[in-house]
Amino acid sequence: MGKEENILKNLPGPETIGRFSLPNGAVVLTFNNPSAQSINLVGLLENGAQLDPAEKLGVAHFTASMLSRGTTSKSFAAYHEILESRGAGLSFSSGTHQTWFHGKALAEDIGVLLELASDSLRHPTFVPDYVERMRQQLLAGLAIREQDTSEVASLIFDLALFPSHPYGNPVDGYIQTVQTITRQDLVDFHASYFQPEGMIMVIAGALEGMDVKALTEGCFADWQNNPKQIPALPLIPEAPKEIIRKHRFIEEKSQTDLILGTYGPTRKSDDFLPSYLGNNILGQFGLMGRIGESVRSKSGLAYHASSSVNAWADGGSWEFTAGLNPENLDKAIRLIQDEIERFTSEPVTAEELDDSQSNMIGRLPLSLESNAGIANAILTIERFNLGLDYYQHYTEIIRAITPQLILETAQNYLHPEKLVIASAGSGADIS
Repeated sequence: MGKEENILKNLPGPETIGRFSLPNGAVVLTFNNPSAQSINLVGLLENGAQLDPAEKLGVAHFTASMLSRGTTSKSFAAYHEILESRGAGLSFSSGTHQTWFHGKALAEDIGVLLELASDSLRHPTFVPDYVERMRQQLLAGLAIREQDTSEVASLIFDLALFPSHPYGNPVDGYIQTVQTITRQDLVDFHASYFQPEGMIMVIAGALEGMDVKALTEGCFADWQNNPKQIPALPLIPEAPKEIIRKHRFIEEKSQTDLILGTYGPTRKSDDFLPSYLGNNILGQFGLMGRIGESVRSKSGLAYHASSSVNAWADGGSWEFTAGLNPENLDKAIRLIQDEIERFTSEPVTAEELDDSQSNMIGRLPLSLESNAGIANAILTIERFNLGLDYYQHYTEIIRAITPQLILETAQNYLHPEKLVIASAGSGADIS
């Protein structure tokens, strides 16, 4: 324990993380890391695919994809010449809740990177030719997705677990919805939902001697909020009350991909870390935990098998995945259900718990060796209001989790007879 505490005491905390707010509601956090003469920034805006109209699924993703295609003051060519001449990078993406941006540059170019990020978020031009080029790229990606057994299984799983809810929709939409999105749809989405209120941005790197606050204020402080209210997400439907079985036939596939699962805790829930640590034992640690050992190593039924806990501010899922020969599909489903039954019937062993705790604690410093890792970690604690001292107390938080707490948490969420089971590959459709 002493060694673990010594390792973690130097991680980002209240003494080393800077934090300030702009009058428009944007929050900026900083971390000085002089070991590399570069900086990374990561940020988010509170908009995303949850705001897509049902007939225009993919519009948030399409909009984010266009943000680096030129602004009112910089053509596409001029924009990218600025980045390339400095060896810098800046990209944008969309999730269900947020639009994300990631950037990197030499420390001396931080002002240039901030100015480009602000210009992209505030003044994109949506040049018609580039809109159509992007549409073709998106449609090509969606066509490929339709033939990917893993992607298709994930699509039908989400739709079955979250019916009539944005969580059940793909962020990038469908071929038929992306085809209908117009340039005006992108302009309207941007005008309605891009604003600084709720924005979080983290800058990590060689910031010694820099007035980051002044640089940030110069780029973002005059950004005005839109009076239009962003609608709240609808309530998440009830968890499955029985087995919900779905399968999609895809021609000429030798592998079937399987996903089964149910709801999990939210990121802010007290159940999150016990479930996350327990899941490390169940389907991650070593050769993918108990699930990998049972379904892949011992039985030889799958090419890969694992489980994951996915948590957001207002929802979450606990999922089990496997890629396998279609002939082994039913056997693999039964084995995974058996492992869930065992996991919810008896506590994990002291040895399993200690190994998993040590693994999680040991991985944390490794994840924070780069500016990008530090920036993303600080964004997580701000986004979920975990406290600036979260990582400094991480060891004691993880070590306080007991086998009984993991068991009780698992019993709250996992029921082998109440799961969504989705697969894609050979075999007749099940709808």
